[in-house]
Amino acid sequence: MEKNLMANVLITGGSRGIGAACVRRFAQAGHRVWFLYEKEHAAAQAVAAETGAEPICADVADGEAVRAAFRRCPDVDILVCNAGISVPGLMSMLSEESWDRLFDVNVKGMYHCINAAMPSFLRKQAGSIVTVSSMWGVTGGSCEVAYSATKGAVIAMTKALAKELGPSGIRVNCIAPGVIITDMCADIDPEILEELRQESPIGRHGTPDDVAASIEYLANASFVTGQVLGVNGGFVI
Repeated sequence: MEKNLMANVLITGGSRGIGAACVRRFAQAGHRVWFLYEKEHAAAQAVAAETGAEPICADVADGEAVRAAFRRCPDVDILVCNAGISVPGLMSMLSEESWDRLFDVNVKGMYHCINAAMPSFLRKQAGSIVTVSSMWGVTGGSCEVAYSATKGAVIAMTKALAKELGPSGIRVNCIAPGVIITDMCADIDPEILEELRQESPIGRHGTPDDVAASIEYLANASFVTGQVLGVNGGFVI
């Protein structure tokens, strides 16, 4: 999508954190924006009131719910697959139910959303997909085995899809954020967060808008596909 042209943008996980920052950024750029959310009704309505974007309640792990959501936005130009969850802890303590839920949301959710957007992309022979992984998808994270596995899958899917869809004019890229201060950090010990900050060459944690700015770049970068852009303050080099 050429920068400065109005696009139809759909963002998953758009009621908070990185997703909400993406909704704000794309709406401010003049695009028409829809966003999916699952539970945070009040937050979703607040983002919608602030930006003019249209909220759609749907669990990305539910294929039929996703297809119904995309019928409300039938002509997608840019898809941001941001929805994700984390269940930290030792793998030996993680229930099979939690393991499956992580993969259902973080991996299968991306599968559902990309397939739902595909008719629009193929009809136009154009489109841009930006997926959201994590630096743990690159390096692996202790006590984040399941989350790391899902985010590694996101990277693999991104690269494979870039090869598969490139001949149809569809670009697929990935963002791999580092420590970004969102409500997903609520369960992290403040001392650990401080240690992570000190390990960053830039000396600070990231903000949701740091990531949203990079997502906007990849959405519009017409000669970039199959790439994983680390937004981590130099934590992973």
